[in-house]
Amino acid sequence: MLDRSAGGAVTSVAEQIAVYRSSQRRRRLFVALLAAGCLLSLLASLIIGPSGVSPGQIIAAMFGQGDRTTGVILWQLRLPMALLALLAGAGLGLAGAEMQTVLDNPLAEPYTLGVSSSAALGAALAIVLGISVPGFGLWGVPLNAFLFAFGALSLVQLLIRLRGAGTDMLVLFGVGVGLTASALLSLIQYVASADTLQSLVFWMMGSLTRADLPSLAVLAAVQLVVIPWSLMSARDLMALRLGEDRAHAMGIAVDRLRLFSLIRISLLAGTAVAFVGIIGFIGLIAPHIARLCVGENHRLLLPASCLTGALILSLAGIASTVIVPGVIIPVGIVTALVGLPVFFAVILRRGRI
Repeated sequence: MLDRSAGGAVTSVAEQIAVYRSSQRRRRLFVALLAAGCLLSLLASLIIGPSGVSPGQIIAAMFGQGDRTTGVILWQLRLPMALLALLAGAGLGLAGAEMQTVLDNPLAEPYTLGVSSSAALGAALAIVLGISVPGFGLWGVPLNAFLFAFGALSLVQLLIRLRGAGTDMLVLFGVGVGLTASALLSLIQYVASADTLQSLVFWMMGSLTRADLPSLAVLAAVQLVVIPWSLMSARDLMALRLGEDRAHAMGIAVDRLRLFSLIRISLLAGTAVAFVGIIGFIGLIAPHIARLCVGENHRLLLPASCLTGALILSLAGIASTVIVPGVIIPVGIVTALVGLPVFFAVILRRGRI
């Protein structure tokens, strides 16, 4: 009897291990499918557009055939926009996942906590008033965006510490910071000249139309540094998800982890806003979709959030070119229309818990 019981226990444990391994394979498969979806979306972004060029002409231009105009549309217009959507979406998705973890709030993301508005304010100061860190030239705009994004996050953290409030107050403080940044941005818009006003409208609405090689290079360089850095912190972030007390008990320096995470979030959100403008709700939607499919294991959640954000913004970029024939709608409008229902769904879901 004892042997059979022990054998039954062993069988039960073996079955549990088999079930766990099977679930992990399914979750890894989902991450692989997301990567494949990003590649397909990239291809669709190259083929679909408002210029009236047929898909056959674009495909021919990919292989060096066709007329010169089609080649210019493909390589100098559509490809930079498609790559910018993937890079910016990936950064915002990863920033949202880290922010929701370190702040322990499912509604936290760069847009709802005022980080995006603050980054846009920093970029606007550099563009319109020339107020930026001296000596950086063309890098002044993204640097300003990063500094203001990091300042907004630091201010929210400071307010929470001074008030001794819980993480639920973060959204309220973040909304206040975002509204203040938006008001100052509107003031700059009011005093801006006609030449710079169009650029400010770009920051306010979000757009992929100003994609170029320098912006792609900066975004790619930032993410080549930040994404591996974030993945190296996946174990600590997963422990922090269980609560600060447990994380401390496991020997994790929570304050140091949170500081480094805020730096990563600021780099990702600040550079994305600097080149794309204010893009809302990507950082909110992507982590929730990824979490539903891969769970809380941050070794999978972080790359899944990154790829989900890239896929969502890429699809939104495609939608922005086909909703109104011949017109490219600002992609920030599309993401807001998609993100608002998800935002309300998360709020209602939390109300039932």
